[in-house]
Amino acid sequence: MGEILALVEARLLTAFGEPDARAAVTFLGTDRIEVLRFTDRDVVRYATLGMSAQPMADPTAALADPVKGPRAELVLSVRAGLADTDKVLRPLAVMAATPQVEGLIVAPGASLDLGEPLWPGAPFSSVLVAESGGLVEDLELNEPVPRSGSVRGGGRETSGPMEPVRFLPLLPMTHNEAAWKRVRGAQELQERWLSHGTDLRDPLRGSVALD
Repeated sequence: MGEILALVEARLLTAFGEPDARAAVTFLGTDRIEVLRFTDRDVVRYATLGMSAQPMADPTAALADPVKGPRAELVLSVRAGLADTDKVLRPLAVMAATPQVEGLIVAPGASLDLGEPLWPGAPFSSVLVAESGGLVEDLELNEPVPRSGSVRGGGRETSGPMEPVRFLPLLPMTHNEAAWKRVRGAQELQERWLSHGTDLRDPLRGSVALD
């Protein structure tokens, strides 16, 4: 749905300004995923564009709804000039394609693990998906969704509005943090980061103290 992606891009530009770089990646059997880079002084933000073109489907559902369902894009923020973080473009596209490739729903509290560094020399190979609404406001999609095959009163029956597009921040995790999160949960890890004043945008940081 090109019109949805146009609205998504407009929302990103409203939040971050014009991108200073963009790259496109296409995986076999998936739609094209773009990654936009926005530089704001000492912070670089990478945002996906294309993940929200299709709703994410419940992997246990017998039949995926082609219109309704949660939609999201991913946003990663790092401090500029400390590491070669531009190499994260393809890993981000891989994560954004996960719902299409693996039939998963990416939601706050989930982990996405690449099995390799996010960029050369990175101490992170996985990320924690955080809550939306902070950096970029959710994008409401208010058009009613036609219910195929239903006609009443001369028109098509609708099943309500589409779900909003949510812009989900990604928080890089070290190997130890990812293992601790699997045992203790996302909330406890985030509380540990907060209590220790962890700079989650530092591309060179080490693990937070884990008792």
